[in-house]
Amino acid sequence: MGFEELLDEVGGLGKFQILQMVLGLPSLMIIMCHVLLENFTAAIPDHRCWVPILDNDTVSNNNTGILSPDALLRISIPLDSNLKPEKCHRFLFPQWQLLHLNGTFPNMTDLDTEPCVDGWVYDRSLISSTIITEWDLVCDYQSMKPLVHSLFMAGMLVGGLIYGYLSDRWLVESARWLIITNKPDEGLKELKKVAHINGIKNAEAILNMEGLRAAMQKELEAAQTKTTMFDLLRTPNLRKRTCLLFFVRFANTISYYGTFINIQHFGRDIFLFQVIFGALTSSARVLPLLPLNHMGRRPTQMLFMFPVGLSILANTFVPQEMQTLRVTLASVGMGCVAAATTSTSVHATELFPTLLRAKSAALDMMATWTGAALAPLLMTLVVYLPTLPWIIYGVLPILSGLVVLFQPETRNLPLPDTIQDVENNKKFSRKVNENDSYIEVTKF
Repeated sequence: MGFEELLDEVGGLGKFQILQMVLGLPSLMIIMCHVLLENFTAAIPDHRCWVPILDNDTVSNNNTGILSPDALLRISIPLDSNLKPEKCHRFLFPQWQLLHLNGTFPNMTDLDTEPCVDGWVYDRSLISSTIITEWDLVCDYQSMKPLVHSLFMAGMLVGGLIYGYLSDRWLVESARWLIITNKPDEGLKELKKVAHINGIKNAEAILNMEGLRAAMQKELEAAQTKTTMFDLLRTPNLRKRTCLLFFVRFANTISYYGTFINIQHFGRDIFLFQVIFGALTSSARVLPLLPLNHMGRRPTQMLFMFPVGLSILANTFVPQEMQTLRVTLASVGMGCVAAATTSTSVHATELFPTLLRAKSAALDMMATWTGAALAPLLMTLVVYLPTLPWIIYGVLPILSGLVVLFQPETRNLPLPDTIQDVENNKKFSRKVNENDSYIEVTKF
C-alpha cells in the first residue's frame, strides 16, 4: 500500500481539492490578462508615410478642394502588391502623371521612393493610441514589438523562478510531499485536515502514525536521500522523461503564445477575436478528461496536438480576405492547444516521482516560459519570409505529438514515489490493488 490508498481514505476528490482549484484560478486569470494585454496596447494600426502635400496642417486648413485627399494620396504614396498604399515608403517627388491614369497602374518600381523620413500617419478609428503609434514601432523598427513582448515573457520566467522558490516558505505543502521529505508528523496533520474538510468521519481512527509508517515504509526510507534538480538528469529513465517533457511543453507553448499574442494576424476586429479565443481556450480545458481516462495519456495528447499544427499550417495558405475561414481555423487551433496543455499537465504529473515532482514542475515552468519568451521573437523572421514564423508555429506541435510516443503510458498506474520506481518501470494497476489496499488500511 502507498499514498494513493491513504488519499482515497481522506477523499480523493472532495471539497478540499475542489477548493484548491477554485482558489488557484484568480491568480492564473490575472497572469493571462497581463500576458494578452499587448494584443491591445501593442496593436499595429494601418499606417502610411507622412507627406507634406497631404498631411501638413497649413495645407489641410487651407484646402482649396482642387484635389481630393485620394488624389493627393495617389501621387504621394506608391501602391504595394495588393494595390494598397505602401506602409513604409513614399515617392521622393509628387508623381503628377498618376492623376491622368484611368484605372491602370504603371510599374512603380521605376519611380524614385524614399523611407518615411518624416514619420507616419496612423488609422486611429479602431484604437486611438498604442505603443506602436507612440514610439513609431513600424517598418524598420517593427522588430521592436516582438522584442518588447519577449522581454516581458522573460521577466515572467525570472519572476516565476524567484518568487516560486520564496513562496514555498508560506504555502501549505502537500501531505504526500511532507511525508516523502521525512516530515510524517506534518504530513499526517495535513491528511487529517483534508479528511475533515471532505467530511470524512472517523479520520482519527484511520489516520495515525503507526499506520502511516506501515503504509509508506519504502517511501520513508527513500526520503533519507536528499535530491536536487540534477537528479532529474542523473538516471536514464528520468533523463529521458525530463528531456522529452521539456521539448513537448516548450513546443506547445511556442504555438500557443505565437497564435494568442498575434490575433491581429487574423483580422481587424481584435476585440471579437479575443473574446472568441478566450472562450474557446477556457472551455476546451475540460475536453481531454474523457479521452484521458479511456484512451490514455499519449493518444489524447496526439489527438489534440496534431490539429493545432495542421490548422496553423493551413492558415498560411488562406488569403487575408477570407477572414471567416482564417478565424475558424485559428479557433480550432486555439481550442486544441488548450486541450493539449491540460493533457500534457496530467501526464507530466504522473511521469515523475514524488521526491522530484516539485522540481519537475519547476522545470516544466521553465520550459513553458522559455517557449513563451521565444514565441514573439520568431515574428522577427517575417523580414525573410512572411509565413516563416507561422510554419514554425505549425510544425512544432506536430513534432511534439510524435515525441509523446516515446514517453511511457501512465493511465491506471500509481504515481511513482521514488526514483527507483521510475527506473524499475513500476507498472501495476491502481484498480487491481483497490481491494487489497482497503484491507491494509482498515488494520489501523
